[in-house]
Amino acid sequence: MVDFNLTPEQQELVKMAEKFAKMEIAPVAPKYDHEGFPQEILQKAFELGLMNTSIPSEFGGLGLGLLDQALIVEEFAAACPGIACVVFMNELALAPIIKFGTQEQKEKYLPHFTQSPKLATFALTEHGAGSDIGSIATTARKEGDHYVLNGTKWFISNAPQASLHVVIATHDPSLKQKGLSAFVVENNFDGISIGKGIEKLGMRATPTSEIILNNVKVPVSNLLGAEMDGSNIALASVNRTKVIVAAFGLGVAKSALQNALAYSMQREQFGKPIGEFQAIQFKLADMAKDLEAARMLTWLAAWRYDQGLPSTKEGSMAKALATDVAMKSAVEAVQVYGGYGYIKEFPVEKMMRDAKVLQILEGTNEIHRLVIAKELIKSIKE
Repeated sequence: MVDFNLTPEQQELVKMAEKFAKMEIAPVAPKYDHEGFPQEILQKAFELGLMNTSIPSEFGGLGLGLLDQALIVEEFAAACPGIACVVFMNELALAPIIKFGTQEQKEKYLPHFTQSPKLATFALTEHGAGSDIGSIATTARKEGDHYVLNGTKWFISNAPQASLHVVIATHDPSLKQKGLSAFVVENNFDGISIGKGIEKLGMRATPTSEIILNNVKVPVSNLLGAEMDGSNIALASVNRTKVIVAAFGLGVAKSALQNALAYSMQREQFGKPIGEFQAIQFKLADMAKDLEAARMLTWLAAWRYDQGLPSTKEGSMAKALATDVAMKSAVEAVQVYGGYGYIKEFPVEKMMRDAKVLQILEGTNEIHRLVIAKELIKSIKE
């Protein structure tokens, strides 16, 4: 029997996340859009247990499922996607350790993130490698009991504040995806440095920088999984976190609708609220129906993942739809506000800037459409 009701525990989780987002995040969102890293919010979210929620209970975490996390992320992102990204980037960065790490690796690293609000990064992207991970140029050379890493990672969220990095590097660039491995790299290892911050269109509360690896010695014990298994580790991690990005899209779309609806009933033209004009009502109706459709698809993808069912296709569908809806809804919200929507005094201007990168993060939506098509074709051949 199909049941769309959240459990009592999930309902309480949503209430807690929504309250925190409205009381703690939303009031300071403009501030950190200008000033950057929201340390105080990070600390408060950690103290409430709303950070590192996927870490298993044996290492001090909550061990929440993907659907539970998506519910929290939607509320946080509705208040500020940039701040939400700071808090939840660890879910991507630590996923490879949780899923592929040895017991010793988990015991060594995971408790650090449940004992204090530390940050980690997932260092995959480079200047010449994004969705095409086979183009990764950062190299890993084995020398005795350690590997030597050289290269530069680009567009890495939370890099300036992170204490740990999961780095994807190649043993042989000619092998493309088949030559990759994943490594746990501590930020205090000799030879690692953080490049200058990257100025971005939106998501400005999230610090983003290069990570430069110059003859960084990484112990063999810090290899995740087996050698040459980096591609599988990266793709498995993204298969999970693309649903989290979909939830970011839900948050933006939800906030866009709420703001546009409220403003449309306050703003008067020609003697009545603009929300009473059919042209505006059509925009609001489209925003509402698209949000509900994206939410149901995101929940389905998260549920399938939690149940251990194939979710590659559904996850890509959710990510592409939800983030496209976020961008479209943000643009429509600006249109509803008219000229006021274009100035920083009102929230929808920031919303539109923040929404754009969601169509790019964790694989561009064009790549996810290719994934969907590949899965469809595969189903016909089977």
